[in-house]
Amino acid sequence: MPEPSLLIFDTVADTDTRPEKSDLYQKAAAFVARQARASVAARRRFLLALSGGSTPEPLFRRLAQPPYRDGLPWAQTHVFWADERAVPPDHPASNYGQAQRLLLERVAVPPEQIYRIPGEEDPLTAAEAYADVLRRQSDAGRAWPRLDLVLLGMGSDGHTASLFPGSAFPIKRPQPTMAVSVKYGDRPAGRVTLTPGIINDARQILFLVTGESKAEALAAVLEGEPRPVQLPAQRVQPRDGAVCWMIDRAAAQQLQQV
Repeated sequence: MPEPSLLIFDTVADTDTRPEKSDLYQKAAAFVARQARASVAARRRFLLALSGGSTPEPLFRRLAQPPYRDGLPWAQTHVFWADERAVPPDHPASNYGQAQRLLLERVAVPPEQIYRIPGEEDPLTAAEAYADVLRRQSDAGRAWPRLDLVLLGMGSDGHTASLFPGSAFPIKRPQPTMAVSVKYGDRPAGRVTLTPGIINDARQILFLVTGESKAEALAAVLEGEPRPVQLPAQRVQPRDGAVCWMIDRAAAQQLQQV
């Protein structure tokens, strides 16, 4: 398994204070574009899984602007989600709704290639329904597709997607999705998340981590002892893929290797 790559950026480039114009998000957008073009060239489609929260918002905005808005193979892009809150798609807390407003309604992804998690359903029902969606998009004999790129963030407690400290994961029968009930700040407790099985099957994983509040957890995840139950981001260990961490200096301040 290759070592993860780590790229550290100043939060804002030059004098432009718009986050989507920062070095980090410029590089992240270029990273997504490279993966998209390579995936379409190799397999004629690009399977992308998005995450929610505040960290990816500038990336969505950047991808919705030239040159990415018109230059990426959006017609061959299939969009999934790493997790979703148990809310309707038009709710302010919906990960789907966030991506739809900031990115998807501004680019030419065919609507039938956007696979949202039905957050308005009971999480158990939604998890089962999304597992069926994933199965239908996979190659014959597989329980889920091999995603080309999964975009992830990380919380100040070391969680990623909706994999929270102390979570139990299916072991005997690998599953691509699971229902979660956890209180995290003022956000909805009911959730559906991809499991480590499908995340670690991805060809490429990109973590975006920003802010001083993430510094302690980031150092523990990347340089501390293995504690995947307490630090679920440590569960992200691609079997035959790669993981890249793009972080800002505020998040990197407790790393020893910097």
